[in-house]
Amino acid sequence: MSAHVGVVVTDQYLPGVQDPDTEVLLPALRAAGLRATPVVWHAHTPGEGDYDLLVLRSPWDYPWREDEIRAWLHETHRHVPMLNTPALVDWNLDKVYLRDLESHGVATVPTRWADTAEQLNAALAAHDDDWIVLKPTVSAGALHTGLLQASSDDARRLGEQILAAGRTVMIQPEVPELSAGAEKALYFIDGQHTHTISKGAILARGGGLAGGEYSEDPQPVEATAAEASFAHQVMAAIDAASPAESPLYARVDLVTSAQHGIVLLEAELFEPVLNLHKVPEAATALAAAISRRMARVSDGASSLPRR
Repeated sequence: MSAHVGVVVTDQYLPGVQDPDTEVLLPALRAAGLRATPVVWHAHTPGEGDYDLLVLRSPWDYPWREDEIRAWLHETHRHVPMLNTPALVDWNLDKVYLRDLESHGVATVPTRWADTAEQLNAALAAHDDDWIVLKPTVSAGALHTGLLQASSDDARRLGEQILAAGRTVMIQPEVPELSAGAEKALYFIDGQHTHTISKGAILARGGGLAGGEYSEDPQPVEATAAEASFAHQVMAAIDAASPAESPLYARVDLVTSAQHGIVLLEAELFEPVLNLHKVPEAATALAAAISRRMARVSDGASSLPRR
């Protein structure tokens, strides 16, 4: 009987958010000779089912169920191998991991971090009347994220709301190129750069989302040689900084800024949209990578080798 892969999803998405990957990945896995089934994480009991491997894809209700999903990940991983591993997710789920990558030489958007009202007020005052981005260190779908003037009451209120939820606040200067939609996402499967997507602008000035709801406009584009080199540097830094094995998949979000150069926005190792519907050959590459990892599990070797 062929190996059985569970593709981990949820059934509770934010308004305007859809999972474009699973319906492309499932047939690619089956074409690779694997059984493949979607698994709604919060409806699954750890140890239940005959899965040989679970692949995290779109459990996008985790920001408001964080303790629950962390417990589920670790308990489930006791029964069946999981990619990416819970240890890697633990490190990557909170954006304070960006500090680790900075310590390994990765350039990021200059960020002030606030855990208290005093730190928040000092960070806002440091930006005067400039436009800034405020966001929590744990979020998805731009939840509780705003592009606001630092001196505005809205900025202070958003920061206080994030603190009240027990989160650290990230305060960053607006990057004009990012506001103009120049962000690129470079995707890696088993350490290989497979495709690049331009996502378009997400935030509207003054608060809220461009277009009134969370919406990306993913389009395949080419990364420059410098951007690709930077993204490979990020992947090497992840291997050096994280407490876990190399990821099966990764999304490196970056922007090329006139002021800051190429900077990392986020390295998503937990549940990134891979935009497989836009680049179907990437689904084939991912299915092949999962097959290789599955073979290692079957042989009794570590499923997640270091590069």
